[in-house]
Amino acid sequence: MAFYERVDEHRFASTGHTAGPWSDESQHLGPPSALLVRALERCSPRGDAVLSRVVFEVLGPVPVAELTVEAGVERPGRSVELLSATLAHDGRPVLRAAAWRIVTGDTTAVAAGGGTPLPPAGDCRPMAIPDAWRGGYLRAMEWRSVDGGIFAPGDATVWARPRVPVVAGEEPTALQRLFTVADSASGVSSRLDISKWYAINTDLTVHLHREPVGEWFALDARTVIGSAGVGVATSELHDEHGPVGRGTQSLFVRER
Repeated sequence: MAFYERVDEHRFASTGHTAGPWSDESQHLGPPSALLVRALERCSPRGDAVLSRVVFEVLGPVPVAELTVEAGVERPGRSVELLSATLAHDGRPVLRAAAWRIVTGDTTAVAAGGGTPLPPAGDCRPMAIPDAWRGGYLRAMEWRSVDGGIFAPGDATVWARPRVPVVAGEEPTALQRLFTVADSASGVSSRLDISKWYAINTDLTVHLHREPVGEWFALDARTVIGSAGVGVATSELHDEHGPVGRGTQSLFVRER
């Protein structure tokens, strides 16, 4: 099984592995983010350039259904390009992405400030999914705790990797694997009981300072909740060699 089964070049059938914790009919944003990143990687591909920033705008719930993906170059350039991608259901856009793609160069001599690696995933405690939580996405991922975790309130650092590919029959890239995880920062560091509160992100922004590698990716995540129904979740994103970038989410917070 996979998160998606390919119908044709632009259409993908969602599987139950994409379902989020709020409803069996709507997806966690991790799988559709990875699906749009797949489209961005394949959009007029260039071997000399990498994605440096990707912003996702959530235009509505992403249903567990057949989806259409489109991608294009918004602003071409020799050194910097702006790409876009859209995920739609029945002709209605539900998720939109914009990404800067930058031509690479050798800055090894001046590289600095990257941070230190976390304890490897293999040395960390596995996290089981409580029976009361919905399956879908949460059970399609393998979770390991560095400090705290999804099912304990407060800031946390966790490793995760997908147990299934993004698209059936394809080996996902490291970037796709990273984006299956990146949207989980607000859940990993949640301060609220999701049976009593909504804390739903309206967007996701990821900045990368190097290309990710491997299968395991970690979120060193923090959530701040304000007094007017708005919160912010931030995370430092790691592979097993160290930090690769940062993620940010705006949160709509309301009592159920």
